Amino acid sequence: MKCFVLKKKQVLFVVVLILTMILLSVNLGTTSAANVYFGYTTRKVPIYNVETEEKKVAITFDSAWGADKTLRILENLKEYGANATFFIVGFWAEEYPDMVKAIAEQGVEIGTHSNTHADFATLSKVQMEQELTTSIETIKNLTGKDVNLFRSPYGSYNNASMEVAESLGLKTIQWDVDTLDWKGLSGAEITNRVLSKVKNGSIILCHNNSDHILDALPLLLSALKNKGYTITSVGDLILQDNYYIDHAGVQRPNV
Repeated sequence: MKCFVLKKKQVLFVVVLILTMILLSVNLGTTSAANVYFGYTTRKVPIYNVETEEKKVAITFDSAWGADKTLRILENLKEYGANATFFIVGFWAEEYPDMVKAIAEQGVEIGTHSNTHADFATLSKVQMEQELTTSIETIKNLTGKDVNLFRSPYGSYNNASMEVAESLGLKTIQWDVDTLDWKGLSGAEITNRVLSKVKNGSIILCHNNSDHILDALPLLLSALKNKGYTITSVGDLILQDNYYIDHAGVQRPNV
């Protein structure tokens, strides 16, 4: 009898817990606690990397401040037969229009990194849309090319930012390999860090004006090529259709 009473209490506890989670999900109006409990979620997730059997990675450069190293970056990419994606802030494009044109003329992909480098998790949907449409218009006027990719400043995003980006035909892109080049790491340290983390389908985060990016890039590109990797743009790496993004941000083909 004692064991039976104990089991009844355990069942009652679980029922109360589930009901509490359901009520929380209704009241919060965000990612459901019940969803998390049962192992699924309605939270939208950007693309962090891609599931692929190909030895292929994308290298990216966030461009918000400074441009004196950009042409050398382009020269390095060309020398090593690599492509890349530059995520450009609108005010950077306005300040350095010739750099934007040089990037596009080399066939290097350009995505938007917002217009003012604002934290999207703090903005309204109207503000988000203005940030994106303004930056896209600036880039398109300079290059004549459409913009299909978006990276949130600071990597900060939420469901609202994902929805606004999707409504504008943009895929939101994060990264799974952070060079930490902005921390002043040496070229060798940046290269070793990337090589310790990179895998098929990785998206590598760099910054166009970090202290030692020009020391790192020849070492990094050479090492990746020696390991058999093709170094390309995000647009070339990711799947364009018939895919899903799992809870960890891995873009996977539907099978």
